[in-house]
Amino acid sequence: MRLLLDTHIAVWALLGSPRLSAKATQLIAEPANAIFVSAVSVLEIAIKQALGKPSGFPFSGQAAIGHFTKAGYHLLNVTAEHAAGVETLPKLHGDPIDRLLVAQAKSEPMYLITADRHLFGYGSTIIPC
Repeated sequence: MRLLLDTHIAVWALLGSPRLSAKATQLIAEPANAIFVSAVSVLEIAIKQALGKPSGFPFSGQAAIGHFTKAGYHLLNVTAEHAAGVETLPKLHGDPIDRLLVAQAKSEPMYLITADRHLFGYGSTIIPC
């Protein structure tokens, strides 16, 4: 199964956070699953670090790339098709980063693992954790 991790899920997995659900832990650890982190997540981390926002992301965007790669995650670049896919999504969530993650998951296709309840309404592409 191809799984795209929402930013907070990817960071929680790296940190071994107790906030990561048992279901997410199991899916990420399953050797048959291909785990992806989007360039959009790196952007989100970099923006919050640059703004000095307390976000729960204890490293920079640049460091995140190394951590994700070392963990064996595949980095997913953003394409024009991903960006265009945002306009067809229902207006369930206003955050452009989260909407782009959903569009990427739908476009690839893959499943997006998230704990963000606002994303649960996007259908079978979402795995709530």
